[in-house]
Amino acid sequence: MLPDIVLQTDFGLTTGFVASMYGVIRMVDQSLDVFDLNHEIRPFDMRQGSFLLRDTIPYWKGGTVFVSVVDPGVGTARKSCVAKLSNGSYIVTPDNGTLTYVKERIGIVAVREIDESVNRYPTTRNIHIFHGRDVYAYCGARLAAGVIDFEGVGPEYSVDDIV
Repeated sequence: MLPDIVLQTDFGLTTGFVASMYGVIRMVDQSLDVFDLNHEIRPFDMRQGSFLLRDTIPYWKGGTVFVSVVDPGVGTARKSCVAKLSNGSYIVTPDNGTLTYVKERIGIVAVREIDESVNRYPTTRNIHIFHGRDVYAYCGARLAAGVIDFEGVGPEYSVDDIV
């Protein structure tokens, strides 16, 4: 049985952005179950996103893949990462502060920068406007489906270096 994917964004529900993330996930593996945590995070409020993750993760089985996209930094030097939590779950997210409260309350045992040369939706290699779909949903789906393991995400960096 594959792990669940749980999505969180600040996209709202009046556009097709969340649906396109579902589509990419389902193209990786039709059998993946996708659930919504929240899509009404205040725009760019990484603190709210971090609180919601911290308060939700304990009620999901270990191994769940959380994809959290609250990201004012598309196109900037911020890292895209996957954090492995002490309970065995993962968070796929920009490294922009969203992991702060999860690290404090739940614990992060390792973090890897997403290697976009392999973990980016193939038809968007030269498009850098929708990382939620093209990087985070795609990488999260590959991880949940077992196409890649945690090491296949990309290079590890120190948990102490998380923003």
